[in-house]
Parts: sequence; C-alpha cells; structure tokens
Amino acid sequence: MIPAQNLAAGVPAISMNGSAPHCQHLDKLAPAVPMSDHCRDCRDGADRWASLVICMTCGWVACSDDSPRQHARAHYEETDHPLAAGLEPGSRWRWCYVHQRLV
Repeated sequence: MIPAQNLAAGVPAISMNGSAPHCQHLDKLAPAVPMSDHCRDCRDGADRWASLVICMTCGWVACSDDSPRQHARAHYEETDHPLAAGLEPGSRWRWCYVHQRLV
C-alpha cells in the first residue's frame, strides 16, 4: 500500500524513513502530461478508485494502491517506470516504487 496518499492541502509529504536520501529516479525527469483524467482500466468496471496517480515517466493515469485494483502498481510492474505522482492539482505527493518510499 502507498502510504500518505490523501494528504491535507498544502502539507508536504514526509518520507516514512525521515529525511531520505535523494532519489536518482527524479534526475533528468521531464514533466509528464496526463494521458487522461481517469483510470482507463477501471472505467468500464464497477470498481471506483480511491485516488488517481500519474506515471511521471509516460503520463499514464491509473488508480492508486488504495484502490481495489491497484492499476498504478500494475503499470509499474509491467513497465518498470519508477515514479508516480498525485494527479490532483497542487499535489506534492510522489512515490518511488523502486525504493518503496515517498520522494
């Protein structure tokens, strides 16, 4: 499960291990443009997502690990794209699947 997904507005995410070392997956990362405003894999199903995240590598939008189907994690497992970010405007939440921590 990805912790601290639903943060209060304006409160930065804190790593589970305190002040974590820099995540090299953030280096030279170009801004990703969201490919949609919904989880395409959930769209036709009965499940609703808890929250949405964007793949910071390719812009794929998927439901978070707090959602029943965890399509963002499935995207990482399929593509090895390491970083996801909260899709909500102003969100500062970012997760590294490789390091299993907030970045």
